[in-house]
Amino acid sequence: MAVTKEQIFAAADQIAAEGLRPTLEAVRQITGGSYTTISPALNEWKARQATAAAPIREPAPQAVADRLAEVGAEVWSIALELANARLAAEREALDKARADLEADRAEATELADRLAGQVDELQSRLASIEAAEAAARGEADMLRDQLAAAQEQAHTADARAQEIERRAAELRTELDRAHQDANQARQTLAEQQKAAKATADQLTAELEKARQSAAEAREQAAGLAGQLEAITAQNKELMAAIQKAQPEKKAAAPRKRTTAKKDADQGEG
Repeated sequence: MAVTKEQIFAAADQIAAEGLRPTLEAVRQITGGSYTTISPALNEWKARQATAAAPIREPAPQAVADRLAEVGAEVWSIALELANARLAAEREALDKARADLEADRAEATELADRLAGQVDELQSRLASIEAAEAAARGEADMLRDQLAAAQEQAHTADARAQEIERRAAELRTELDRAHQDANQARQTLAEQQKAAKATADQLTAELEKARQSAAEAREQAAGLAGQLEAITAQNKELMAAIQKAQPEKKAAAPRKRTTAKKDADQGEG
């Protein structure tokens, strides 16, 4: 909030009432604000104080005017006294103004020295700020480069993510197809298992029938084996009989040939 002229006047009055000389620094300690705001207002306050301290300028009293016509010398004397008194007052005011001017000059010099120190400090701070700004600019450039690299990486990552998403969609499609194939395969397997079970049941029935047939065949074979054994025994007996009959047949054969020859001879004779 800006400091008003009235606040500066009040601060100067307060300082003067304490018996001190109002200065820029003293007023600023009370009101705050800048020297450029306080200085013209304080100069105005001092000018008003000088005007208030000047002797009162009033016209001569009527009695003096009346007597002036009668007693010119006395009036002139009174006028000289008034002039001298006024001159003394003005000289005193001038001396005070000169003293105030010297004090203001000294304060201004002190203020200039202080401001010079502040300028040096500000220049040093400015140099630090410029160095920090240069460092910040370099860091900003580096961050921009990093941001560009990060954006490039993000772009690459987005492209990679899109590729992964596309591949994932393809894999999901393949997985769905595989599930469908698996379901179809399970259905086919179930049908094959059902058919295999029917075939196994049929084979089991045929096997059982074959076993029954085999059992019957074994029984028939056993019967045939008995018959074969009996026939074999009969064959052995027949062979034995045949072998026994052969020597007798061989002995009878020459006799038959001799008889036949005799009969032939007889017929020729």
